[in-house]
Amino acid sequence: MARRAPVAANPTDIDITEIMERIPHRHPFLLVDRCEDYRASESIVGIKCVTVNEPFFPGHFPHYPVMPAVLLIEAMAQTGAVLMSKSLDVDVGGKAIFFMSADNCRFRSPVRPGDVVRMPVKVVRHRGDVFKFAGQALVGDKVAAECEFAAMVVET
Repeated sequence: MARRAPVAANPTDIDITEIMERIPHRHPFLLVDRCEDYRASESIVGIKCVTVNEPFFPGHFPHYPVMPAVLLIEAMAQTGAVLMSKSLDVDVGGKAIFFMSADNCRFRSPVRPGDVVRMPVKVVRHRGDVFKFAGQALVGDKVAAECEFAAMVVET
């Protein structure tokens, strides 16, 4: 008998089990630990708990570890992919969500070990299987990064 994952306490929350059912990323490239405040085809908030054990820290930088800025964009894009997958009920067996573009990216503050990154992502436009988003990466109330990006569903 197959085991079912426990239902989240808040129906707008998405746990790591569901994230891994919705997007194909895995360690060391899965950059979203959970999602909150899911609103179908509108918005979501991704959460990334950054630890000193992240595989990129030994090289970026050994004496002052900083999460690479492009990985903040990737984490926001993965958050958007979770939103798309759930909103469109994408069958991940035969489809994938691919990053299409990144525009107006700004990096404001470093993300370091011990930080909890909250990534509010909002849908700017949605037509068919293509979504355009605006996202931020926040540590506390401080903006670490912001970006507009787009993604689409493709047959695999």
